[in-house]
Amino acid sequence: MKVYTKTGDQGETSLYTGERVAKDSIRVEAYGTIDEFDAALGLARALCRNMEVGAAIYEVQKLLTQAMAVVASIGTNSQLSAETIQSIEAMIDKFDARLAPLTHFLIPGGKPGAAALDVARTVGRRAERQLWRLSRQENVDEQVLISLNRLSDLCFVLSRAENELEG
Repeated sequence: MKVYTKTGDQGETSLYTGERVAKDSIRVEAYGTIDEFDAALGLARALCRNMEVGAAIYEVQKLLTQAMAVVASIGTNSQLSAETIQSIEAMIDKFDARLAPLTHFLIPGGKPGAAALDVARTVGRRAERQLWRLSRQENVDEQVLISLNRLSDLCFVLSRAENELEG
């Protein structure tokens, strides 16, 4: 099978469920931005020195694949659940408990992996904004919206962990 299909040459693409939509539709922008978030996390994972941070990023990437599939489908419910959100919150709490208390605003950067996580966090926030925009016009699974919000919070904590923790 060839990588190129030529089916998108006229400005349309297929959703996961087969429906054809404009490539510049809000839905395509939303799942495209989730894909960008995933790619930014892949770069962060490649750059992170802390193995625990890298493992957490990998788990996030698996969740993003599920979220992207839901957003790229019309009428498909998410496999993401309240338990998924709780597991993200548990990751945030686990890393945050090992970090120094925040006393000031942080400037993005530091170690390469942390800087990449800072970029990923901002892409995640943009993906969340795109999904909220889509939700004003179409049904969007609430668990995906909440998960994206928590995942960008997790990126913030993971960036701090990459900068502060050994390993």
